[in-house]
Amino acid sequence: MKRYDVIIIGTGQATGTILGNLLEEKKSVAIVEADRVGGSCVNWGCTPTKTLIASARTAHMIKRGSDFGIEVDSYHTNFSKVMDRVNAIRNESNKGFTAWLEETVDFYPGFGTFVDAHTIAIEGTHIYGGLIVIHTGTRARVPSIPGIESVPWLDNKGILALNELPSHLLIIGGSYIGLEFAQAFRRLGSEVTLFESSPQIISKEDEDISEIARSVLEDEGIEIFTSASISSVSQKADQQISVEYQGGTITGSHLLVGAGRIPNSDGLNLSNAGVKIDERGFIIVDDTCRTSVPHIYALGDVNGRGAFTHTSVHDGQVFLSALSDGSKKISDRTLTYSLFIDPPLARVGMNEKQAKQHNIPYLVATKEMASVSRAKEKDETKGRIKILVNKDDDTIIGAAVFGVGGDEVIGMIALAMQAGLRYQTLQETVIPHPTVSELIPWVFSSLQSEA
Repeated sequence: MKRYDVIIIGTGQATGTILGNLLEEKKSVAIVEADRVGGSCVNWGCTPTKTLIASARTAHMIKRGSDFGIEVDSYHTNFSKVMDRVNAIRNESNKGFTAWLEETVDFYPGFGTFVDAHTIAIEGTHIYGGLIVIHTGTRARVPSIPGIESVPWLDNKGILALNELPSHLLIIGGSYIGLEFAQAFRRLGSEVTLFESSPQIISKEDEDISEIARSVLEDEGIEIFTSASISSVSQKADQQISVEYQGGTITGSHLLVGAGRIPNSDGLNLSNAGVKIDERGFIIVDDTCRTSVPHIYALGDVNGRGAFTHTSVHDGQVFLSALSDGSKKISDRTLTYSLFIDPPLARVGMNEKQAKQHNIPYLVATKEMASVSRAKEKDETKGRIKILVNKDDDTIIGAAVFGVGGDEVIGMIALAMQAGLRYQTLQETVIPHPTVSELIPWVFSSLQSEA
């Protein structure tokens, strides 16, 4: 049985973060991967979806050409070319990552399972690891809806394997996956109907932010049903798929399920190693990503402490810090994320719902994107900037930048929060004109007590 200093199970973005350092330290490393190298981000998440969204935005802007004095007689979506572009970009990333692994480590394609706390089995081959890193990510949760197993539903992987544009895309789930694909496929030419069981889409966000998102999507012709109780799904003789809910039955050509994620921990035989999981199946870790077994770590989505590429990368940094007796911790990070509908919704820290839940006294400042000069110049005026400030010490505790450029602007607020700056420091900062960022210091002039 071959022995290694480190075995890594899974090749998501934390693997790329830690591998270079391990190799510099002359560690012997084995990497196990049951699917495509690069994990969700490269293959079925960030890279291909944002590439698809870019094509969809191009179609949208062509359609809006007359708003800018550009008359376009006609256009059509060549979906085959759209997907060729998506595949070219994601395949390049996958191939580059794969080549690096094959050149630098012992790479084991196949499904890895624990035999004991130090031994991993991959299709009959056993290897030993002094340290073991689990980085297996998550997969789509299958909702318990009668008939769901009898229809060819799609998850975020399956929808990116389509060769033809859906004529009518039905979507279960009104959060990140559902909303991004809803807008992209609507802009490419599909009819889109979305069902969300909660009273609002993106249910964790403040109601005003959710309502703006709904308005943006409905203005583009997306049909949205909230508080939707789906009683069954079925496939008809003509291969069309029907969703039955309390308001009736809607039939479409394809069904996308984006109703949450579950961890890829259930097939690892974790009990053989003594690794503990929580009630949802996420691997329990401490603040340094260490599991209940001291030499086994869990990084990325599978540990339930973050659901984004950037949190996986940070987990990798925390892991490296732990190996060198450093002080990085998961709890050190200021959580930030973006929903890449158009305009994007970027968030950092708490929203009003969370501040109230934690009994944090706060002030709130808002500014409509319609009053931002850069947004008006680009004729992209939908959205709102919303910033929360701690009433006691003037530090920023959260923000939403929902509007053109918000996915980039949020970084300056995240930096201010990470540094513990008072909002007055941003007010004193001079930022280039004309930009969306330059308005951030002026937003604070509207600070008022919570509703």
